[in-house]
Amino acid sequence: MSDDTIRLVTLGRIVRHRGRLLLLLALAGALAGYGASLLFPPRYTTSVSVLLPGAWEERELLTQAQVATSSVVLDRTAGALGWDGTDGEELKDWVTAEIADGNIIRITGTADSPEKAQRLSDRTAREFIAFTTRILGNGADPEATTRLDALRQTVERTSRRVTELADAADPGRTVESVQARTELEKLRTALHDAVTKLDQADPAADRAGRTSMVVMGAAARPTGEAPPTRIQLVAAGALLFFLLAVGGHLAAARVSRRLRTEPEIAAALGTALLGTVEVPADRSADRSAGSGPGAVLRRLLGTDTRWDVPAPKASGGETDRRVRYRRVSARLRNRLPVPGRLLVVVPEGDATGRRAAGLLLAETGEELTARVAEVPVGRPMVPDRDGESGALVVLGAGQWTGSELTAVAEACADAGHELVGVVVAGQVRDRAARSARRSGASAAPAPVGDDTKEGAR
Repeated sequence: MSDDTIRLVTLGRIVRHRGRLLLLLALAGALAGYGASLLFPPRYTTSVSVLLPGAWEERELLTQAQVATSSVVLDRTAGALGWDGTDGEELKDWVTAEIADGNIIRITGTADSPEKAQRLSDRTAREFIAFTTRILGNGADPEATTRLDALRQTVERTSRRVTELADAADPGRTVESVQARTELEKLRTALHDAVTKLDQADPAADRAGRTSMVVMGAAARPTGEAPPTRIQLVAAGALLFFLLAVGGHLAAARVSRRLRTEPEIAAALGTALLGTVEVPADRSADRSAGSGPGAVLRRLLGTDTRWDVPAPKASGGETDRRVRYRRVSARLRNRLPVPGRLLVVVPEGDATGRRAAGLLLAETGEELTARVAEVPVGRPMVPDRDGESGALVVLGAGQWTGSELTAVAEACADAGHELVGVVVAGQVRDRAARSARRSGASAAPAPVGDDTKEGAR
């Protein structure tokens, strides 16, 4: 699987074969999330909006949002609330301010109860308005205001004088008088426009409009916890542990060194491939043997069977399987230097190889006797040669690494056995064989035991 693309069928195999383990890990993650929720007390959040009338640029609004969460405003808020052990520095983690649409600054307060969150938001908004109003009001220049008032009065006196001169002029008896009255009317209009613009540009009027900030209603009392809630933490913990478990299975399969192809297996053993055979899939037979608490726990969690083995293919029938075994048996007889006894080596724990060896012995014929030895791959020990003409390795594909198979081949050579070949077995789906097993009508395959047992035909 190390070179395969991760597909949905792969995830489906993980869930199908490791469902109980994944469920247990998800429950453990949910418990971890519940424990985390006990460490972090619930939080409640509410907001209040402050309207800033007048024309404000974006950078000015950003400045006001920063003022709302400044140390001065939060210190005043903490002093007004009078909560024990709470100062402005601590409120910096509980109060935020952001710009909303339409010159609105939204102040958000967070506390450990709905009442405190509501009071915190309202009090911060009031202290922000009071501080901003005082700053803008103190920022006025008295001398500049006096000069602007004097200039406004001068313009108004000049306008009245122009009106008097226009009324006293000759009422249109000569061309010169008409032109003079026209010029005076233009001058009076210009003076009126100047007074209007002066009023509009008055910074005092602009400050008066800007300092009239409005709180758009009191903060609503929160009805639920702010995220992450306890339910969210429990769900997040379960999902996180589930994903980590699936990712761990995929990572383990990616780095797996188990050999899956027949040429790789034959090369690791240093012998020839005699062929591939098929055995009907039997999940109960594939379960790892063993006793004790560890084995019982593996059976309960479903980890006693491999999940990364490809799904068995459809069988071609009993006839096709027997043809494969007869062909392998014929190749085996041709490779034996002297027909007679044969040692069949099966890796310990390889249920597929063990069943394939039993079916192969049933097809070897009467001229060949064999004994089967199950060899542990961790520390392989093969029985010494006792008149055998050679050794045959029978195993299932995708279960052993190259180093493990090399160790088995070296153990055979150390015991004086010459490897005559390897037979690779794969599982297939066979409904007829499954039905026969369930009804008890089918005969058991040739017995395969330890190195002291023999099967003769």
